[in-house]
Amino acid sequence: MGNRLSKIYTRTGDQGETGLGDGRRVPKSHPRIEAIGEVDSLNSQLGVLLAGLAEQGLEEVTTVLAPCQHRLFDLGGELAMPSYQALNQAEVERLEAVIDVWNEELGPLKNFILPSGSMLVAQAHVCRSLARSAERRCQQLHALEPLEGVGLAYINRLSDLLFVAARIIGRRQGVAEVLWQPAEKPQG
Repeated sequence: MGNRLSKIYTRTGDQGETGLGDGRRVPKSHPRIEAIGEVDSLNSQLGVLLAGLAEQGLEEVTTVLAPCQHRLFDLGGELAMPSYQALNQAEVERLEAVIDVWNEELGPLKNFILPSGSMLVAQAHVCRSLARSAERRCQQLHALEPLEGVGLAYINRLSDLLFVAARIIGRRQGVAEVLWQPAEKPQG
């Protein structure tokens, strides 16, 4: 692959528009650009999580999540080039298979848990919440311009995987889950 970005700034977006892969110009506030931005934010935070996992030697979780960065880039490509399809059902099924294996080990939740316990657990929950935000932006776009392929299912399943990954990370670190403690009901 040659040099694809020979110039970082182009000045073409200075007036509030940006280009899509199909040549169209759209406002930077367009739902498609919002969706691309949320997917990009998720990908960046996932990179932070992966760096922390590597530092802690949690290779099992890294092996599962590292490909997700590439698939998020693929999803961003699908959003930027509406006729482009990169994701496939096998990717969704891969996430489901890991969720099933990890969930079997963890067992059912009996209480709500907080995004806390360790930096890595909390970061996995940051990624989970960003995946939900990206999913909402993709769904908003889908309501205006129907999306083809499995991108919506992938981002939904990824948020589920990140929730289970947070729990697995805590287990691998020997960190207890922080259970939600509801406020006491007011007297009166």
